[in-house]
Amino acid sequence: MNDGYYTLKGYDMLEKKEITYAMEDYLEMIYRLCKANESARISELSRYLNVKPSSATKMVKNLKECGLVEFERYGHISLTPYGRDKGEYYIYRHNVLNKLFMAINKSRSELETVEKIEHFINEETVRNIELFLEKIPL
Repeated sequence: MNDGYYTLKGYDMLEKKEITYAMEDYLEMIYRLCKANESARISELSRYLNVKPSSATKMVKNLKECGLVEFERYGHISLTPYGRDKGEYYIYRHNVLNKLFMAINKSRSELETVEKIEHFINEETVRNIELFLEKIPL
């Protein structure tokens, strides 16, 4: 009897995502930094994400291989048009979910909750949450 239930890993395998959840987090932060400064550096990326510079460098190289960023060793990180589109969506998704959980919990920020779940909600659901939020008084 299989009613379509899978483990989280099973659903991940079915989805065949092009980038990992960690890559999404890095791209989201690169987008934030580039929006403020036109480009980012490994040192500030690692500082904002609380990771070692070597880890940030490795991830940025992976993002470059996926065509999401431009990066030369010891240089600036900039977004490709594709990376900019993805980063913009990740910020949008983050903001919609933060707004939802702030409304539910009557709080000023739900950063931790959003960071823990944002990768598991598809775009259609995010857009529908936004439509729902427009209809309720906040």
